[in-house]
Amino acid sequence: METLYHQTNKLVQETQHLFSLLEKKTPNLDVKEIENSIESKINLINSNCERLDVLCLKGPIFQRQNAKMRVDQLKYDSRHLTAALNSWRNKMLKKQREEAEREALLSRTFTTNDHVDIMIDHNVQHNYSLRNAIGGVDDLLQSGSSILDSLRSQRITLKGAHKKLIDIGNTLGLSKTTMRLIEQRARQDGFILVGGMLFTCLVIILVIIYLT
Repeated sequence: METLYHQTNKLVQETQHLFSLLEKKTPNLDVKEIENSIESKINLINSNCERLDVLCLKGPIFQRQNAKMRVDQLKYDSRHLTAALNSWRNKMLKKQREEAEREALLSRTFTTNDHVDIMIDHNVQHNYSLRNAIGGVDDLLQSGSSILDSLRSQRITLKGAHKKLIDIGNTLGLSKTTMRLIEQRARQDGFILVGGMLFTCLVIILVIIYLT
């Protein structure tokens, strides 16, 4: 399980590095290839998380809680990466729409008389505004979904931590009882040792008296 966990954690770090490459906008960067690589790594992370869930149930009982918390963190990272990918794609689509509309506007043929009259179609402006508004709402919904996922993950993590604290408390209680038993046994052993020494000395004295 440890090997698979570290492999998955490494995939998360590699995916985050790919996102940083997209943000830097390096020249001659194959954006489509990086996008496909990110999607592939996210799918592999999700697949590994499913396998880790199964392995958690098969592991030792005293390790399950800690292992479950680590897997939940990987799941949270995966959801965060998925939301980031969707947000980036929406941003690219919006940018492409804006560029296409700008090119269409620049390529329009205007009527000419003694002066240049630029005819502005109010319906086109209205549609353009509506599209921008819809894009903004989509971004807000995506951000809200990411926040809800984050809150759910934090709730799961807090519940796990609370349960772990209870287990630690129970363990400490058991340890105190065990220490009291050990101390009681040590006192009994001390009494037995002293008694044995006194009995041995008495036997030696009796033997000396008998021989003399």
